Amino acid sequence: MGELTIEMQIERPEPIISDVDILKYTKRQDPQIAIETLIEGNYVIIKDFYSTGLSLLSELKKYLQNSNSKQSFKEQRDFRSVYREISHRLLLLVQDNKLVVRKAPMIGWLNKLYPELNEFLLPFPQVQGLNSSWQWYERGISIPVLHKKIHPFFGTYFPTRFEHLKLFDNWLKQYRGSKELGIDVGIGCGVLTFQMIKHGFKKVIGTDSNPNAIIGLTEDLTGNNLSSKIGLIHGDLFANCDEKTELIVFNPPWLPASHNIEGLDKAIYYDSELFPRFFTEAKNHLTDKGKLILLFSNLAKISGLTDKHPIKKELAEGGRFKKELFLEKKAGPASKKTKRDQNWRNSEMVELWVLKIADTK
Repeated sequence: MGELTIEMQIERPEPIISDVDILKYTKRQDPQIAIETLIEGNYVIIKDFYSTGLSLLSELKKYLQNSNSKQSFKEQRDFRSVYREISHRLLLLVQDNKLVVRKAPMIGWLNKLYPELNEFLLPFPQVQGLNSSWQWYERGISIPVLHKKIHPFFGTYFPTRFEHLKLFDNWLKQYRGSKELGIDVGIGCGVLTFQMIKHGFKKVIGTDSNPNAIIGLTEDLTGNNLSSKIGLIHGDLFANCDEKTELIVFNPPWLPASHNIEGLDKAIYYDSELFPRFFTEAKNHLTDKGKLILLFSNLAKISGLTDKHPIKKELAEGGRFKKELFLEKKAGPASKKTKRDQNWRNSEMVELWVLKIADTK
């Protein structure tokens, strides 16, 4: 991976650079004292081994689990929210872009994301996220429908399941409309755009409100023969794109938000205004004979979060679009590595919707 070639503010875990009261902790100490300190709202810093922090987080999770059944989807989400708040008060010291504990992983993001800082603190779970992200970035992720790897930049959502991508790929195989220009709203790590290019699109404009997505793809496309075929715009929904096209694709978040959403959560949860805003803007960017493709899921319904389906609601009440085609495919099983109860996944279906402007004959 090359150096960044775009001037944009990278989103990163917020470093702690001010003085804070901290309990120093090593593996020789009683973990219960550290856990009580964290729960009371105070900070704890790991002073010996990286593995000490991993062990303490494990103990904290066990402690919290004793008072939480975590059976339903909502209960699991609430538990994760409480755990996240408390665990983020466990800190690590970073000096000269390296973690100041023994046997710590080397994380290249510390240099890329914090080049101006010589010393600061980071929450331990944030460091874990940086470490995992760095491994994905360096090794790459194989995407079956592309027959190649992608290298997602830090803080950029990437797919770990592929049924919806296969639905889209199969639809693209039979698409006979114009392939001069497509628009990918919320391009993320670029998979839908790469699929469109693979199937013959001459140009795709990708937008994203996440600067890291635009930064990462700009870096990835530098010196690449795809750079002339993919245009990137940073901004919400259609951003400042003024093009009209015969194909717009959108893989929106699949779950309604019940909390303030930020960071990667924006790729998973949607607020009540997202879909109405999207459909309003989409009509202005679609030609009279154009098609609007949405990839979605029934996950919110089967997990008990809502009975409302935002695409069905638009078709019933919006007056802007009508359905041309609906396809669905059974979702694959949850990863064997996950510890969450995901029995609802047996009923999950991923969806592909093809809409066209309602007044089109």
